[in-house]
Amino acid sequence: MINQIKGLHHVTSMAASASTNNRFFTDTLGLRRVKKTVNFDAPDVYHLYYGDEIGTPGSVMTYFPFPHIARGRPGSGEVGTTVFSVPQGSLGYWTDRLTKAGADGLKADEAFGEKRLQFAGPDGDGFALVEVKDDDRAQWTGNGVGADEAIRGFHSASLRLRDDGANAELLKFMGYEQVDARDGVTRFGMPGGNGADFIDVETMPNIAGARLGAGSVHHLAFAVENREKQLEVRKALMDTGYQVTPVIDRDYFWAIYFRTPGGVLFEIATNEPGFDRDEDPAHLGEALKLPTQHEHMRSVLEGHLEPLA
Repeated sequence: MINQIKGLHHVTSMAASASTNNRFFTDTLGLRRVKKTVNFDAPDVYHLYYGDEIGTPGSVMTYFPFPHIARGRPGSGEVGTTVFSVPQGSLGYWTDRLTKAGADGLKADEAFGEKRLQFAGPDGDGFALVEVKDDDRAQWTGNGVGADEAIRGFHSASLRLRDDGANAELLKFMGYEQVDARDGVTRFGMPGGNGADFIDVETMPNIAGARLGAGSVHHLAFAVENREKQLEVRKALMDTGYQVTPVIDRDYFWAIYFRTPGGVLFEIATNEPGFDRDEDPAHLGEALKLPTQHEHMRSVLEGHLEPLA
């Protein structure tokens, strides 16, 4: 069994409009944009990162905004709902805030005994806020959300799968433990994790496969401390039969990728070097940062990319 993984690192999704995406995560959800860069493989497309003050692993939502991309089709083989942790007693505040912002799909419910508020992002993205007692992770309050309400980071993410058997075994191999099961959803938790500790597996045997598009999660990333731990995880996965990519330098972390039995793309990302490697922490996310191989395109890209607030 792998013991190097410490919970979620980031969640990367697709969007249609960079400016709309930016407004939603900064103005509406009150997160900090911690990096404004581009897609390594398509440098004419942004890669935007939002999180807490410094982009702590376990707090970072990232997006590829492809202009004119078609909306994704929900289905099996994808991440369903991305869930953020908020303080106890704050869901009333968030209901008012999201209502005033015109958010769709607002629905209050409970899951595994926790109060939750579901809502949709600008592209139909599936989100929820869940009240968590004593989540002492640092919060970002620079965008008008108070410390008693601000998002602390991820709580969980759900996987929509036709069959949970092989994926349950994978999660257990990755160090997760089954902690509960209710109403067709099995919850797995990471003991001693970073706070972004839960994966919920929704078994949906009769739904069609998902189609990737705006509002879809592209991949789910899990955190390891450093490159040494990452290589240990890579070897363990490959020894078990998974096809894992070589280590890829993503400037702010190193990454490896593999496809799960249910079709979801998983990444293992390092906590090092972090988002302050090329920007002062006081000014994270302000300047356009380009990977070295794309720096020669700066003038073209700055003229092409949609302006952000």
